[in-house]
Amino acid sequence: MELRYAAVARATKDLDLALDGDRAARMRTFENALKLGFDDFTFRLKPKTHHLDAVDTVRVEVAIQHRTCGWQTIDVDLGPAGATEVDLVAPAVEGLVEMNLAVPPQVRCLGINEQVAQKLHVCTAPGAQGRARDILDILRFDLLGKIDHARVRTAAKRTFKEIGTHAFPPVAEIPAAWSEEVVNLARQLPFPTDNANELAERFRTLLTRIVES
Repeated sequence: MELRYAAVARATKDLDLALDGDRAARMRTFENALKLGFDDFTFRLKPKTHHLDAVDTVRVEVAIQHRTCGWQTIDVDLGPAGATEVDLVAPAVEGLVEMNLAVPPQVRCLGINEQVAQKLHVCTAPGAQGRARDILDILRFDLLGKIDHARVRTAAKRTFKEIGTHAFPPVAEIPAAWSEEVVNLARQLPFPTDNANELAERFRTLLTRIVES
């Protein structure tokens, strides 16, 4: 979201990478990539890891150092490579050049339609918690007119089938417990409306368009 639309996107808490191979192979590939560094940055894999069984994903912590100074620690989710759409995105994050940081001209990102499908799955999964932000992300993509409803439907049907936690189409309801967070996020972005009922109706309408496209 930040790479594509920094000015209107929420800040992300982690990074998601899709890599070939099983969990062990993905870890080896990632560790080898970290050893290469980038510009004046070096990376160190911290010992803490989590296995997210429902989506065959490994979550790791990476400590980042810029020259001789600690920069920050981030969570990285290493998932399987199953996407059929990839976009080459010119980073829209502002201020990097002014900080004299190297900025690659393009970054390979999960295709928007695939990303919306995955977010739709995770925010409607049984027992989902803390995923209110994904609803706002989905609505933001739709508001920007950047998604193809039919391609989202195709990607979503495949994603729901592969993970198998619940069927497509899902129930398009924002849990009552998420209403306050959804409203707060809508105010922070900002979003055209911060009315909980209107946001819920937008979400239902969008899912209907995706299912019927």
